[in-house]
Amino acid sequence: MGDILITDDERDIRELISDILKDEGFTTRLAGTSDECMAQIEAETPALMILDIWLKDSRMDGIDILKHVKKDHPEVPVVIISGHGNIEIAVAAIKQGAYDFIEKPFNIDQLMVVIRRAMETSRLRRENIALKRSDAAPTQMLGESASFKTLVSQLEKVTKSNGRVMLTGEGGSGKETAARYIHAHSDRADLPFVSVNCASIEPDGMEEVLFGRETEGRGVERGLLEEADGGVIYFDGVSDMPLGTQSKLLRVLVDQKFQRVGGVDKVQVDVRVISSTNNDLQAAIHAGTFRQELYHRLNVVPIHVPSLEERREDIPLLAEHFVTELEQSQGLMGRPLSEEAGALLQTMRWPGNARQLRNVMERVLILGDGTGPIMARELPDQTEGPSDEGRVLLSGSLATLPLREARELFEREYLLTQINRFGGNISRTASFVGMERSALHRKLKTLGVVTSNKAGARVAHVEEGSDA
Repeated sequence: MGDILITDDERDIRELISDILKDEGFTTRLAGTSDECMAQIEAETPALMILDIWLKDSRMDGIDILKHVKKDHPEVPVVIISGHGNIEIAVAAIKQGAYDFIEKPFNIDQLMVVIRRAMETSRLRRENIALKRSDAAPTQMLGESASFKTLVSQLEKVTKSNGRVMLTGEGGSGKETAARYIHAHSDRADLPFVSVNCASIEPDGMEEVLFGRETEGRGVERGLLEEADGGVIYFDGVSDMPLGTQSKLLRVLVDQKFQRVGGVDKVQVDVRVISSTNNDLQAAIHAGTFRQELYHRLNVVPIHVPSLEERREDIPLLAEHFVTELEQSQGLMGRPLSEEAGALLQTMRWPGNARQLRNVMERVLILGDGTGPIMARELPDQTEGPSDEGRVLLSGSLATLPLREARELFEREYLLTQINRFGGNISRTASFVGMERSALHRKLKTLGVVTSNKAGARVAHVEEGSDA
């Protein structure tokens, strides 16, 4: 049920309390002096402490020990007991962070009520911290495209190391999911994953959030680095971190030690650092907004997370996954994705990447036509105006061109879209568009369309220097 450390200079008292707690199913450890108490805490942090105020033949009294415990282990509840109790002592103990104060001679039933409440409070606090750390974020990676397989292969290679990883890619492409995948498959999987959204924290408060603080009135407040001790800390949008904090973080990466704001003692942590950005950090370095030394410390293993543009093959699979996820999390009615809708999703523009795709599927499930398959007509219209039935709208630029130029422009954009939709596979593209493979190759050459490797996948683009 829990490990309780009992510290009292009277042997009979500490053994009596121990026997009572053992009968209730708790395990206990005993200490008669402050040195014995501190040694027990150093050996293993208890789940709860019962601490006498007055300790004979000791360097510290109970209040001194309480201060140390609340500084280094603020999550441990401490119940103070004393035979010389008065309101001043009780107030002092509570002010220093004690859970409760009980005066000797104490009532056994009263003691057990306080202990059970303290243990329950501690359990709920730990569970709440764990929920905040996990944030219910997904670690499942989905995809079948070449660029996705390249990504997973790279992630697998870094899971068993402690090397710092820098994830790059467009906003919404799944960088945090990739970071959580590394954590979930690493030796630190059972320890915390703490995410720091650098853009959402006020610059003036960043250091307190990261390093914690110490004040006379509120004692020790741990920061996110301490919350992540033993596990992973993930800096999302690291380019938005203030310059002053960057220099202090650099020291943490070197020493694995830091001082809380307002504190004097060094706090040691063991954390693995994963960072991400969708900005050009080299440009930020040249602009003087990001420290080059920090960049080199964080960018030990750079990994690119592909956008949906680079993995169009995966879009129907991801859309179906989001439908299932929304059905389970929000109670929306799940619907299968029709082949036409899947094909249309693959041709659409996704500047918001996976995040935008999830929003689109949520909108379709809420506002859709019915309970059958999701149809193409239910998806957002990315043309420039309303369409009459049976007609395809022209963009303003296309409508102003002569027929030959408009046809060439349409063919180029159409074939670029289809090739990228099929992950650069010319055979599958030829089959879908209804052309012989050799004829398609000739058409692509005429249009100046080529394919090349990008992020492990074949991607179609217009050849540089062509007349396109």
